[in-house]
Amino acid sequence: MQFMVRIVVRLPGDWPKEKVDELAARETARGMQCIKEGKLRRIFRIVGQRANFSIWEAASLEELHATLLSLPMHPFFELEVTPIIEHSTTQAWNAANGAMPPF
Repeated sequence: MQFMVRIVVRLPGDWPKEKVDELAARETARGMQCIKEGKLRRIFRIVGQRANFSIWEAASLEELHATLLSLPMHPFFELEVTPIIEHSTTQAWNAANGAMPPF
């Protein structure tokens, strides 16, 4: 199953830069691990915000929940999760032309 997740990060404004940087480094490392595991398929920054849209792969809602909880910044997330499926235009393209080109 695939999910589009909108993540808004709300860190405390009084944190020292070093603490923010350390947490961001841990978040990046965990994100890269999720990519390697095939759980995080794509991630896009939302311009002008500390937020992203990301595409996640999980066998169940419980698996997605556990994966999102494993992210170091999770306590500071506002999450919006939307289940998604392949669009008929993508299916038509794939049938006529093979796999869609990568981003």
